[in-house]
Amino acid sequence: MRYRRLGRAGFEVSEVAYGAWGIGGLQWLGGTDAEARRALQRSFSLGLNFIDTALAYGDGHSERLVGQVVRGAGGRVFVASKVPPKNDQWPARRGIGIEQVFPYDYVIACTEQSLRNLGLEALDLQQLHVWNPEWFDRDDWRRAFRDLKESGKVRAVGVSINDHDPDSALELVRSGLVDAVQVIYNIFDQSPERQLLPVAQQMDVGVIARVPFDEGALTGTVTEATVFLVDDFRTEYFAGDRKRQVAERVAALERDFAGTPGTLPEIALRFCLSHPAVSTVIPGMRTVRHVESNLAVSDAGPLDAPTLAILRRHAWDKNFYGE
Repeated sequence: MRYRRLGRAGFEVSEVAYGAWGIGGLQWLGGTDAEARRALQRSFSLGLNFIDTALAYGDGHSERLVGQVVRGAGGRVFVASKVPPKNDQWPARRGIGIEQVFPYDYVIACTEQSLRNLGLEALDLQQLHVWNPEWFDRDDWRRAFRDLKESGKVRAVGVSINDHDPDSALELVRSGLVDAVQVIYNIFDQSPERQLLPVAQQMDVGVIARVPFDEGALTGTVTEATVFLVDDFRTEYFAGDRKRQVAERVAALERDFAGTPGTLPEIALRFCLSHPAVSTVIPGMRTVRHVESNLAVSDAGPLDAPTLAILRRHAWDKNFYGE
C-alpha cells in the first residue's frame, strides 16, 4: 500500500481508502454486519488506514460498525465523517439559506453524535455533506468548524462537493478555510481536472475522490438485464434506459483498452490515482473480496500516458442523480 499526504491536514493516508456508505445498509442492500466487520479488518491488515463514513449512512449504523472495528484495530486509522443537511436535501439547492441546512448548533450536535456512534474522542476529518457556494460568507459553518477544531473534537475540516459540480467549491478551496474536499471523480466524470484539482494542489487542500466506479457502472457488471432490489439506491440510479446507456459506454471503453493489463475496476481506480492532486480514493467496499481486489491496485501505480489519453475520450457529461 502506498500513502499520500491529505493536503494541509498532514495525515499520511492510504491512497486507496474505505468508502463506508454501503455497510450502513438501508440504501445498499445485500450485505451483513459480520461481513462488513471482516472486510474492515482485512483492509487494515493490507495497509488501509483511512475510512470515510457519515452520520447519514444507515442513520449512524455505518459509524457504529466502523467504530467497533477501528477501536480494536491496534494501529492508527484515520476516520472521516460528515454532517447531513438538516433539511434532508441532497444535493444542496441554491437559494436555500444555511440556517435551514447547517446552523451552528446543528453542526456541533451532529459531530458529537458521530463521536458517540464511533466511540472516539475526536474525528480526524469532519465534512459538510453538501455544499452551496452561496454560504461561503456565512458565519454558521465557519464558527462551527473553528470551535470544533479548538475543542479538539475535530482535527481537520472539509466539504463534500455537490454531485458533478466541482467548480462550486473553487472559492472555498482558494480561501484556505478547509483542509480537504471530497468530489466525484472517475473515468466518466473528469470535470474536476479542469479547475478544482489544480487549485486544490496549489492551495495544499487534500482531495478525496469519491464514486470511482460511478455507483457500479465502471465495474462492468451493469447490463440491461441487471436487477437491483426494490429499496436499493441503484434501482433509481439506473432507472429507465440508463442501464443500456451504461452498457454501451462500458463496451466502448473496454474495446479501447483491450490489451491493457488489469480489469475495468482496477483501471478505474488507477485513473483516479494517476492525478497528483488526489490524496486518496474511496471505493465502496462490503466484502473481503472487494477489499483485496481494490487495495491491490495501489501496488500497480499510476496509468501511463497512452492509457490516460485513451480514457480521456470516454468522459461523459451526465448526471444520474439529478436527471
